[in-house]
Amino acid sequence: MKNTLTALTVVLAGLSWSNAPGARAAEKASKGALLVPAADIKWTEVPEMAGVQIAAVDGDPSKGASHFFIKFVGGFSAPLHHHTANHFVTVVAGTLLLTVDGNEQKLPPGSFFAFSNKTKHTTSCAAGADCVLSVDARGKWDVVPEKEKAAKK
Repeated sequence: MKNTLTALTVVLAGLSWSNAPGARAAEKASKGALLVPAADIKWTEVPEMAGVQIAAVDGDPSKGASHFFIKFVGGFSAPLHHHTANHFVTVVAGTLLLTVDGNEQKLPPGSFFAFSNKTKHTTSCAAGADCVLSVDARGKWDVVPEKEKAAKK
């Protein structure tokens, strides 16, 4: 599968989640409650990124702080990158593989991680079950590719 973070960055920047079911639910929320049943969560294919889907449930990730789900098909892999916004993530399904500073960590469902200060990492979803992540992003969501250091001869 050919995946490029550059394409994802361009695609995510061009998507608008303001019409997402979660955004509509947030407008209807009263007395401080936001309830989004699983059946109301609408997944959107990320164009030109085979195997990636996103579903906003609160706010608009392309504009600022938000809560959303992201889904990677089993076997998905993204090269070294970072996100500008600090974010807090719970693995809902699948086994996520994160590599930070050369150390890979397997995160099964129920696992949690947080990245701040533009933490550089690679992301993969183990073969088999799709990976579903619940993301609390504290600012506009982006994916910024990192230039990999040339291999030493």
